[in-house]
Amino acid sequence: MRELSIYIHIPFCVRKCLYCDFLSFPVSGAERREIGSYVNLLRQEIKSSAADYRDHRVVSVFWGGGTPSLLSGEEMGEVMEVIRACFHMAEEAEITVEMNPGTVDDGKLLLYRKAGINRVSIGLQSADEGELERIGRIHDYGTFLRTYESARQAGFGNINIDLMAALPGQSVASYKRSLISVAALLPEHISAYSLILEEGTPLYERRGEYLFPTEEEDRQMYLLTKNYLASCGYHRYEISNYAREGRECRHNKVYWQRGDYVGFGLGASSMVHNVRWSNPAGMEAYRLYVEGCMGRADRPMESMGAEYTEWADMGRAAGQDRHALSVEEQMEEYMFLGLRMMCGVGRQAFARQFGRRIEEVYGLVMDKLCRQGLLIFEGDCIKLTDRGIDVSNYAMAEFLLR
Repeated sequence: MRELSIYIHIPFCVRKCLYCDFLSFPVSGAERREIGSYVNLLRQEIKSSAADYRDHRVVSVFWGGGTPSLLSGEEMGEVMEVIRACFHMAEEAEITVEMNPGTVDDGKLLLYRKAGINRVSIGLQSADEGELERIGRIHDYGTFLRTYESARQAGFGNINIDLMAALPGQSVASYKRSLISVAALLPEHISAYSLILEEGTPLYERRGEYLFPTEEEDRQMYLLTKNYLASCGYHRYEISNYAREGRECRHNKVYWQRGDYVGFGLGASSMVHNVRWSNPAGMEAYRLYVEGCMGRADRPMESMGAEYTEWADMGRAAGQDRHALSVEEQMEEYMFLGLRMMCGVGRQAFARQFGRRIEEVYGLVMDKLCRQGLLIFEGDCIKLTDRGIDVSNYAMAEFLLR
């Protein structure tokens, strides 16, 4: 059986953070039924699509957003029940829910556990109250601590904490305090990354109002993260991700290693058998798309014949399309996604997947990057050096074949 990961997108949030450019929008208590209607659409989409994956075994489920923890325990349980009924689930599957501090309580967390959730990812971003306020977070540090402790008391033994550097008004000293505070909690996993100002976000439009850390200060925060977390027993396995032994995020590794994954929900992306597609990003278009899926009567695409063309046309009309990756595109992704990981990419694995030696395709590029001190060979593995990681965007762009 091929392995499959599932991503579920929940676009709702309490309030959109000032730096956020994800597909999400705020809902109030009065709009609670909108969440319920969306959950019903999710259940219908999952039921109608599952026939395509009868030869797959689900190894991970990831609830992202938005703020998935706005769902009640009952709603979470309903969707997980559908997934278990429709898919072959691995007994040891990793099932993660992202949550913002203050959006869960003890009762909800216990229901999440009952639904099968075994990993939570809590978005802290900073332990500094001023920094949290400047980026528009809905919580303070005390609220985060209460959420973290509640998750532990509910029995969650696998917790990730998100932390951000290069925030407006942040100093190396204040970032260090946040880093030390997070590590002292002994989470199993820490994601630490620098803020990227995205055009169109409120923080980008107001960037002139704040003093941001310099590039040198940002680099100091990056080095501090790497060195301090190593001293605390965290293994860095990807550019921005650190874990205790055996606690790497299995779901995210599927993305970096180009495994099969299917996304359900508004705007969710999928990649299965080297075909990529995304769901419609508008709610009405998504509803029409799900209704079209229901017309498939739970039949796999390959059995639909001419009806598949009609169904696919409906999907395109709703804003969804499918792109079969060329071999060249697959090779590019293999390199620039795989090189994000500290273990790098394997030469033998490349040859098995593409029927060509990696030196035939990328020999000149690899020689160039090695001479520049950005790439090294260690046995079968090809990986970025510390300097290569510092300029990873440049190094990875060299592997584009077009």
